[in-house]
Amino acid sequence: MTIPLACQEQLLPGDDLIGKYALATALGYQGIELRGRGDLALARRLPELRRARAAGVVLPTVCVEMDHFIGDFDLERSRDAVRNLRSQLSVIAELGGVGAMTPAAWGMFSRRLPPFEPPRSPAGDRQVLLDALGELGEHARAEGVTLLLEPLNRYEDHMVNRLDEAATLCAAVGLPSVRVAADTFHMNIEEDDVHAALRSVAPYLGHVQVSDSNRYQPGAGHLNWPALLRTLHEIGYPGWLALECRLRGDPVGALQQAATVLRRAQPGRAAA
Repeated sequence: MTIPLACQEQLLPGDDLIGKYALATALGYQGIELRGRGDLALARRLPELRRARAAGVVLPTVCVEMDHFIGDFDLERSRDAVRNLRSQLSVIAELGGVGAMTPAAWGMFSRRLPPFEPPRSPAGDRQVLLDALGELGEHARAEGVTLLLEPLNRYEDHMVNRLDEAATLCAAVGLPSVRVAADTFHMNIEEDDVHAALRSVAPYLGHVQVSDSNRYQPGAGHLNWPALLRTLHEIGYPGWLALECRLRGDPVGALQQAATVLRRAQPGRAAA
């Protein structure tokens, strides 16, 4: 079975989602991944999103785009991130989508940079994440969608860097509505063996975002896409591949390159 491809909305030229989707499908994508900004911005877009859905635009997932996240050191900012994700989960449920994804945090702290020691203990980090994931997981379950926890590399976050760390939190929450989102760029930095890492979290893997080793579109770096797609097929991965990257070269040409690389990498597909 072919894994469907989605492209994040900001990468697609066009004035609205209907026009962007027309281009996306022409290039070989089957859906558009939304971006969820703060201040309940996605909910305010519901009239636009409903029109797009009525026109046949497929919107499987939303990726949070904020300056604070569920693992923030500041409790009010953490709670606001939870509030926004609850809203995003409800919106994506109305649109018939799969779920919403978030990292523990982004750009807040790294043990690789001074001062090296965060202001909260590992046990404190874990409890804050479990509290947020539990609340959001219950809301996702009620809405019939999934909350997706994305590990980031060590320079962007200090709490959840590898797939097994995310899966351990999912297991601790104990809800089928909380799953792991893998990102090939971060995996390229953090995982000793990306294939073994994917196999080890197979029961928890709910979403995959793709970019090449250099954060540009697939085909612009050195990742082995046929091997990666073969592993996803072997573990029975049921979700989407969503393009989240920078674009090198002409945007339409770069998006075409990515779709072609990912299509040809699918097991059993012809190389043409």
